[in-house]
Order: sequence, then structure tokens, then C-alpha cells
Amino acid sequence: MKTGKPVLTKDLFDQYLENESLFVNREVMRPSYMPELLPHREKEINDLANVLAPALRGEAPSNIFIYGKTGTGKTAVVKLLGKELRKKGEQKGKKVNVIYLNCEIIDTHYRLLQNIANQFINEWNDHVPFTGWPTDEVYSKLKIMMDKEKSVTIIVLDEVDKLQGDEALYSLTRINSELTNARISVIGISNDLKFTEFLDPRVKSSLGEESMIFDPYDAKQLQDILHERVKFALKKGTVDDDVIPLCAALSAQEHGDARRALDLLRVAAELAERTHAPKVTRHHVRQAQNKIELDRVTEVVRTLPNQSKLVLYAVLMLDKQSKKAGTTQTMTTGEVYDLYHELCKKVRYNCLTQRRTADLISELDMLGVVTARVISKGRHGRTTEIQISSTSKDLMEILHEDEVFKDLANYKMKEQARLTI
Repeated sequence: MKTGKPVLTKDLFDQYLENESLFVNREVMRPSYMPELLPHREKEINDLANVLAPALRGEAPSNIFIYGKTGTGKTAVVKLLGKELRKKGEQKGKKVNVIYLNCEIIDTHYRLLQNIANQFINEWNDHVPFTGWPTDEVYSKLKIMMDKEKSVTIIVLDEVDKLQGDEALYSLTRINSELTNARISVIGISNDLKFTEFLDPRVKSSLGEESMIFDPYDAKQLQDILHERVKFALKKGTVDDDVIPLCAALSAQEHGDARRALDLLRVAAELAERTHAPKVTRHHVRQAQNKIELDRVTEVVRTLPNQSKLVLYAVLMLDKQSKKAGTTQTMTTGEVYDLYHELCKKVRYNCLTQRRTADLISELDMLGVVTARVISKGRHGRTTEIQISSTSKDLMEILHEDEVFKDLANYKMKEQARLTI
């Protein structure tokens, strides 16, 4: 027997569309948006413009590596200058190409050369397939295409440390000596300050001609960035006065990450909008902080290798045991390893050594899933104390999504004496 009036699909979203939005342009609050103004990056813009200026005279600029933590404006500055460089080149009658590639996606020698070559197909109609050609043939085709166009090409390699091997970078360092009418320059962008230390010496000497470091934003600078975005993203008077300082302060604690500050304010505004609140308040920012943190940890845990998941599962079970006993005692690496060893037998996995397990705990600490702290026990040596950084219940539910861990849902721990020294 059917009860109630069925909801028609066509009417499903009407009630939400009728709500008045707090946004004027939601996209302005996304990290992918490219603003015309980049506050507090004037020096970096001028320095990079000085390096790239020779391209407007038909000369190859110096190769340059740009370093800095996530959310410090590296990509935004390079894209802004690339846009201005192309525009100025058209005004002066100089052909300047700027090719942006994300090496987290385009991470092999073949795909890098193929993507660069295919930027020229509109004019010369020589398409390089996604796969199937010898890499040397793609390299030769690229040289022919570039020489035909007689241009200066700036190749931007974002997340350059994600490239597999040195062959791709080596190809780009030697191509200028084999071109007749064209020139290229490489801009590498990386979060890893030590990236070039592991490069082939031949690549390192040719590619790393200049370098720039983008420092993290402080809280005051983040406020200026947020104020600039809010002007175009949200309706006037819809943000409480203390919201932007709070978003900036929270993000400044996370290494001055402007992306995190923008995400925090955008999600806070979305939560306010969904609850029909007339303004974004501190309460919405705190809600957004919890939501973003949970989403981040969820994604991290889901993508962990199974051995790391087993170690985390052991930590969660020990944490659950402590809470059940009414204690808040931290667990040690030894205790985690003993239980991890049991779990490996249960799911028939090869058990790693205690040293390797300690490394996995350190990785979980680095990802922010657990907190691992080395403490001294005096004459008894040192040990690592471990605590859960997120909600145990949420993490356990995420792990139980994996078939391997469904069998462990009803696993009963052996009673273990928790010794304190």
C-alpha cells in the first residue's frame, strides 16, 4: 500500500533553487579561478617577468625552478604571466607559446612529448597518438613542428617532481641545440625543495639555471586575499566581520595555504546557504573546518596500501580498548606491532618487520591520520607514543568499506597487559 504523495523528479530541485543564494559568483572562491590581481606576489611576478622577457625578443629565457608549499601562489603567478606574455607577444608581432602541463597526470616521457607536440596540430595538422609511436619518433616530430612555427615556447611543468625518471627532462634540455628556428624554455614547479638533488647531473646542470622560492602567506596576507575574492564571490553584507580573520588564522597554522583558506570560506558560505542563514558566521567556519578535515582524512585512508591500513586498524582497536577500559593512555609502537602481527595472520597477509611498521606509523603521522611522538624513558630508552588524530568511529567505517577488513569487523582482541614504566 502506497502512502503519501510521490515526489516528481522534475520538481526535486525546485525547493532548493527558490532559496536565495549568498553567492554572486561561486567560481571566484575556487582555487582554480585565475584572478586579475594576486595580492602579496608582486615581487615574485616582477622577478619572473624579468626572467621571461627575452622571449619577446625571440630569445630563449633561462630555465627556472619554482619551489614553495601548496597554496603559495606558484601556479597562479606562472599562469598569469603566461597569459600576459602571449598577449604582449601578439602586440609586438612575436610568436610566444606557453604550454602548461600537470606532471601528476602527464608523468611519462612519451606522454610529455606527445602533449607538447599536439599543441601545434591546429596549424600543422600532425597529430601524435596517445600511444603507439616510438618515443624517438615523437621527439623528432616535435622538433619539426617547432621549427616550422619559428616560435619561442615556454613549457610549464607543474608538479615536476611527479615525472617518472629523468629522460623527459633530459630531452627538453638538449632540444634547443637541435632546433634551427625555434627555442624552448622550461619552468618547473614543485613543492619539494630537494627535488633537483636527485636529478641526473647532466639534467641538473642544464635545467636548473635559476630558482625562485615562494614563502607561505601569513595570516594578514591571507586576509587580504580573502577580502579580494569576497568582493566578487559573495553578496555584500553576507559575511560577518570575524569570519575572514578566522579563516585566515586557521589556514596560517596550515603553512599559510591560500587554497585551504579559500576552501574554508567557500564551504562555510555553502553551509550557511543550505541552512537559509542570512550571513556566514564563525559557527559556519567551524562546521566547514570539520567537514573539510573529515573529507581529507577519508580520501587519505581510502587510498592507503593494505599494509598501512592494517597498521591503522591495529591502532584503532587499541584506542577502542583503552576507551572501553575508561583510560586515555597512549599506545606504543610495540603494542601496535603485536596486534598488527595478529591481524596479518587473521587476513593471511605477510607480516612486515617491526622497523618497517614503525616507518608506516611515521607515514600515518605525516598524513595527519595519527599523532606519533617520540619520548624518552630514561634508562629504559626511547619509545613512540601514538594517538588518533581523527574520530576513531569514522576511520573504522572507512576501513570496513574494504573487503579485507569486513572480516575483521567482529575480531576480538587478545587481552594484553598494557605496561607502564
